[in-house]
Amino acid sequence: MGMTNVGNLLELRRIYSRGITGKGITTAVLDTGIYAHPDFFIPRNKIVYFQDFIRNRKGPFDDNGHGTHVSGIIASGGRLGDGSGIGVAPESGIVMLKVLEKDGSGKIKNMLKGMEWILLNHEKYGIRIVNISVGMPVKNIENPEEEELVKKVEQLWNTGLVVVVAAGNDGPAPYTITSPGTSRKVITVGTGKEAGGDYSGQGPVPGTCVCKPDIIAPAINILSCDNHGKNYKRRSGTSMATPIVSGTVALLLSNEPWLSNRDVKIRLMQSALDCGMAKSRQGWGLLNPEGILRI
Repeated sequence: MGMTNVGNLLELRRIYSRGITGKGITTAVLDTGIYAHPDFFIPRNKIVYFQDFIRNRKGPFDDNGHGTHVSGIIASGGRLGDGSGIGVAPESGIVMLKVLEKDGSGKIKNMLKGMEWILLNHEKYGIRIVNISVGMPVKNIENPEEEELVKKVEQLWNTGLVVVVAAGNDGPAPYTITSPGTSRKVITVGTGKEAGGDYSGQGPVPGTCVCKPDIIAPAINILSCDNHGKNYKRRSGTSMATPIVSGTVALLLSNEPWLSNRDVKIRLMQSALDCGMAKSRQGWGLLNPEGILRI
C-alpha cells in the first residue's frame, strides 16, 4: 500500500480493461463545492450540476478544497506518470451541492436543503449515489434514529438511492460514529489500522443495536484534485474513504444498472475482506472492488 493514489491502491486496471469506468452514473456530493479542475474535463465535462445552498453564488467553485478532493476521488479522469488513475470511476458524473462553509463547517438546515433538492431532482440528473463525507456529533443519544439528518438520509435511501456516509474521525473510542452515519439503512464508511487510520468513528450506535461502520476503505494520504491550478493534494480521513466506496459503487452500477441500493449493500457485504478487527471497527471488512464486480 505504498502508493496512495486510488488507482494503484485498489488495483482497478482489470476493471477498466473491461470498459467499466462509471459511465452513465452520477453521484450527488454534499460538500464545500467543486473547483473546475482540468481532471473533471477528461474525457468530457463531469460536473453535471452545481448549486450553492449557502450564499447562492454561481459556480462551480470551492473555497475550501475538501469537496474538490472528494469529487476527484470519485470522478477525476487524471492519470499519473505511471498510468494509474486518480479517480475511481473516471467517466462518472458529479452533482455538487455546496452545503459546507469555507472553513468546512456546515449548518444542518443547509444539509437538509441539499438533501431535499436531491429528493426532487435525482431522476432529472441521473443521480444514483449520494456521497456525504461530513458528519455531526450525535445530539440525541437516547434515540439517534430520530435525528433530522438521519431521517432525511433514510428518505433518500427509501427513494432507491445508494447513500454513502463517513463514519467520522472522532474514534477510536466506541460510540463515536457521527450523524447521519448512524442510520441503519445507509452505507457507513470507516477506515482501519491497515488503511492507516486510528481515528475512525466506531460503533455500536448508542441507544440501538446497529453495528457500524458497515465497511472500511483506505483513507491515509489519498491523492486527489486540489482547488487551484492543475494541482493535487494528499488528504486523510474517513472523508476520503467514503468517496472511494462511492466511486466503486459507480463502477458497479455502470456495469449492472439494474441493481437496487439493497443489492449494492449486500454485494459490498459479501465481497468485503476480513481484516481480523472487531466488527465495531471494520464492519464487514475492507472494500474489495474486484469482488464487488465479480471479475
